[in-house]
Amino acid sequence: MKQFFKFTLASFVGVIIALLFFSLIIISIAGAISSTNRQYSLKENSFLKISLSGELKEQSVENPFNLTIPGLPIDTKMKSQGLDDILSAISKAKTNDQIKGIYIEVKTLSTGFSSIEEIRNALIEFKESGKKVYAYGDTYDQREYYICSVADKIFINPQGMMNFCGLAATPVFYKGTLDKIGVKAEIFKVGTFKSAVEPYLNTKMSDASRLQTKEYIGGIWRHLLKEISAYRNIPMDELNVLANKNMLFQPTEELIKNKLIDSHLYKSDMRAFLAKESGVDDINDLKLVSVSDFLTVPEKSTKFMQDKIAILYAEGEIFDEGTEGIIRDDMISEIEKIKKDETIKAVVLRVNSPGGSAYASEQIWKAITDLKAVKPVVVSMGDYAASGGYYISCNANKIIASPNTITGSIGIFGTFFIFDRLADKVGLSFDVVKTNDMSDLGNLTRPMTEIEKHKIQNYIEKGYDLFVKRCSEGRKMDDQKLRKIAEGRVWTGEKALELGLVDELGGIDHAIKVAAKLGKVKNYRMVSFPEKKNFMTQIIEEFESKTKMHIALSYFGEEYTPLLKLKEAKIQTGILARMEDMDIH
Repeated sequence: MKQFFKFTLASFVGVIIALLFFSLIIISIAGAISSTNRQYSLKENSFLKISLSGELKEQSVENPFNLTIPGLPIDTKMKSQGLDDILSAISKAKTNDQIKGIYIEVKTLSTGFSSIEEIRNALIEFKESGKKVYAYGDTYDQREYYICSVADKIFINPQGMMNFCGLAATPVFYKGTLDKIGVKAEIFKVGTFKSAVEPYLNTKMSDASRLQTKEYIGGIWRHLLKEISAYRNIPMDELNVLANKNMLFQPTEELIKNKLIDSHLYKSDMRAFLAKESGVDDINDLKLVSVSDFLTVPEKSTKFMQDKIAILYAEGEIFDEGTEGIIRDDMISEIEKIKKDETIKAVVLRVNSPGGSAYASEQIWKAITDLKAVKPVVVSMGDYAASGGYYISCNANKIIASPNTITGSIGIFGTFFIFDRLADKVGLSFDVVKTNDMSDLGNLTRPMTEIEKHKIQNYIEKGYDLFVKRCSEGRKMDDQKLRKIAEGRVWTGEKALELGLVDELGGIDHAIKVAAKLGKVKNYRMVSFPEKKNFMTQIIEEFESKTKMHIALSYFGEEYTPLLKLKEAKIQTGILARMEDMDIH
């Protein structure tokens, strides 16, 4: 009887989940249909409202209806924003006569330092129109503050807080977790600074890793200070003194006194301020238009342009197969589409990737090289273009990086996890029958032999030599000179320019202008590859992922908790060209 009720309850829950899922499908389709021709009716003296919140992606995720359901896996996707949308809206607002200015509402934005540079530079260009930019927040973190430092006025809630304390990098080490669950990491690498393997071997940073990390976060911090100093008129030395105090727990009066903030207001008073600036007497007449709404406002009719410049987005880790990140065959397919389209005169490859599979990186490199033979390719580096991300970039006609891009990391490693002790814990045992000495090479249920280790290390070294050769030929740099700055070492975009790893500093807009020049086109329109995933695809992928997770949990029980931590870390095995995960805050 107990089992009967158990299965009955499980069936009932399954039916409810299925009904909810299909209801979402119906709602999504209806929402997509109703939003296809949606146009926002823009009023005079409106403010474009940019909310610095959620996760910032290179491309926005299509969301046909503004709905969040707490607890469902689609929740985080709905909260993401596209850098492409924000930049497009700022550019469009600059020339729209009905937009009075830009209002930035600060919350918590999850992104890298190159992306905030892109938004900040777009705001600087917007201000050339003579329109104003105002910022308001209850709490400012350093990324959000850096964007807002170009605003005409920065406001904070009287009881608000501002985190201004310098940068820290906190890598995560998994060795203790692996030891706990009974997994041994066999690591093979080339490159003194290739620190991506350290989390599986050590419980703290090596001297080489500490040195390179200190240098690149120091370079980013100096750049932030220099730019904040220029717009807030505060000497860099004074900014560092304030950072040493850690301004997080300082009263807002201290923030104002030290010129970090202009004034404090409650949110209702901020709305009254904006109403006055827009020339309306009643606060209820204040018109704040969101980025998504503003992008639906029709453009003035323009002449049709046949020539195109393509933006090819390469965002995320590089995989041989899968559904998320840069998938080898999918990326090559997109490159082939661009290559065959004779109306596309030049390509901007937007790379925001820490790397991944070395094999997939080589295949994408070849496809980019073939594309370059037909039309110019300009790489625009985002937050990361490191290891495999640099591999697929190195042969472009031009490489343009942000000063804060994390790049380089020219090195290769291999990770293999031996599960014999874990298998023993859960009661699994294995045996083997083989015809030759190494027939079971790659069997991860037993320790590797010394001969196997030697063969894999040789393979890794050959992969490194090929990586160096690709970079050397692509950058037209002497092999030995490049090896001195390779070794898996990470650099900022600013330092990479000095070393010859990139050609210029700038954002994606600058890369588009360079591509147009190389493609010899003056009048062109932009097209993006790949096409944005529709909302239903996002839901189905998330639903599938959660289902697999629940099945694994039912099999492994308590042993799955540490495994889940490893899964969330997106650990890949095999031969990899990837930089380490690093939380910089």
